[in-house]
Amino acid sequence: MTHDHDLVLRPTAAQTEAALDPPPGRNGGDLVVETLAGLGATTVFGLPGQHALGMFDALRRSDLRYVGLRVENNAGFAADAYGRITGEAAPLLLSTGPGALTSLAALQEAAAASAPVLAISSQVPTAGLGGGRHGYLHELPDQAASFRGVVKSVHTVRTQSQIPSAIAAAWKSALTVPHGPVWVEIPQDVLLAETLLPVVTAVDATPDELPPRPELTALAAHLLANAARPAIIAGGGVVRADASGKLRQLAERIQAPVVTTPGGKGAFPWTHPLSLQSWLEDRHTTDFLEDADVLLVVGSGLGELSSNYHTFEPRGRVIQIEADLGKLESNHPGLGIHADARLALQALLETVEPREDATAPERVRALLAKVAARIAAQELTLEQQVLTAVRRALPADSPSFWDMTILAYWAWSAFDAKGPNHLHSAQGAGGLGYGFPAALGAAVADPTRPVLAVSGDGGALYSIAELATARQYDLDVTWLIVDDGGYGILREYMTDAFGEPTATELTRPDYVTLARSFGVPGAWTTPETLERDLAEALRTPGPSVVVLPAVLRMFAPTHLD
Repeated sequence: MTHDHDLVLRPTAAQTEAALDPPPGRNGGDLVVETLAGLGATTVFGLPGQHALGMFDALRRSDLRYVGLRVENNAGFAADAYGRITGEAAPLLLSTGPGALTSLAALQEAAAASAPVLAISSQVPTAGLGGGRHGYLHELPDQAASFRGVVKSVHTVRTQSQIPSAIAAAWKSALTVPHGPVWVEIPQDVLLAETLLPVVTAVDATPDELPPRPELTALAAHLLANAARPAIIAGGGVVRADASGKLRQLAERIQAPVVTTPGGKGAFPWTHPLSLQSWLEDRHTTDFLEDADVLLVVGSGLGELSSNYHTFEPRGRVIQIEADLGKLESNHPGLGIHADARLALQALLETVEPREDATAPERVRALLAKVAARIAAQELTLEQQVLTAVRRALPADSPSFWDMTILAYWAWSAFDAKGPNHLHSAQGAGGLGYGFPAALGAAVADPTRPVLAVSGDGGALYSIAELATARQYDLDVTWLIVDDGGYGILREYMTDAFGEPTATELTRPDYVTLARSFGVPGAWTTPETLERDLAEALRTPGPSVVVLPAVLRMFAPTHLD
């Protein structure tokens, strides 16, 4: 009798011959790139370094496309965006010590946004592992310790035969929900040593699924079908799970208004009769959600931004669908369903009874009218004019990547993304410098449509070196830099809190002339000509920079009332 666990895959004659006679001149780096290719990777990001040269030398013997950036953190942001756009794990090749550590902020953003990034770093030679102080270049007592609190999993390789399995395990971890960054490190001598191992051909790293428990979705379906005033908060988990269509079906079936978080932008159609849009930083919206007798939260941990800075206090029953176990009921008690958003929404669609409610669209219109009236009373014409110009200039199917800047904070609430996975920002971890290098990664992922990056002048200085990358690879990214002469939002915060700002004013370059020095077209614009200038830049293939000198203001917060 044959049992399933007795079955094994038999090598073909060609595979046997190749295994017995592997090509000469291969090293440990070849095992890395062969494994990546076997897993389905086509593109890698990174920067070379002395300890990592074995990996980079192997790239020239592979079919992998290499995209090199100028700073490791920016390479991490590019890989993050590539992972968000494609849904694939984006390989990020790094060197030891300073190179590795420089990527930490990008990996934190990937972790917060559930972007699958496969970081593979070199290490000091094997003799230096274990905490001894041998004085190797770039040596750290425990390099992996710097990443354990940031990434999903850490994998340390000590021999060549461990490379394929370690990378496969990391790949599986990165793509098992919730997606996220992972860390693999391989000693320099292991990468450089000649290998007699066969070429890596078959690698299995199928991600684990996370289905909901049926008794939980049955109860959730009952609560939603019998609610008097249901509402839905849709977070980034809906976008990452490609579950926007199922979310819309469920909302329409139970007539539940939907609001999207900054990370969930585009998860629900902006102009749908049930769309509350994204005005979570508004007390009228907070009141509306608090009044729901059943609140379904999908793919959000209800963190600081999504809860109007923790002023949200739901009075009804909360149902939370969340793939990240640590976020389940972490801020509000409720019926916690640990599951992938797509699978959980599908289970609800299969069990929930339709619910009629003719009043829901009218309640949505009334709420949006209150929000509009509040904003209109603050004389923020310039800000709305600029945001409208950006929306009109940007093609509906083009993705945009926003740095931590005042215009991005407006976009979280007031920008129609025109679809899921179209608007991305660094709101997960909140670090500067994300917008432009992330847009470059998106352009690599999908070169068929132009990409927009939006930065302030402060954030732009974090990633200005990547103009060289944009030009080298001729990436179709238009970079809008809003130049207000400093860290604009910090200027506002400090003025409000202390009466005057400190350390917020910046001496900065002439961005147009600087862009042109890289061979990248640059142009000045005004609020009145922004739509035309930005549209022209987006229509023109290749990289470009558009600079808008303007001091923008934020709408008044409501969480301080």
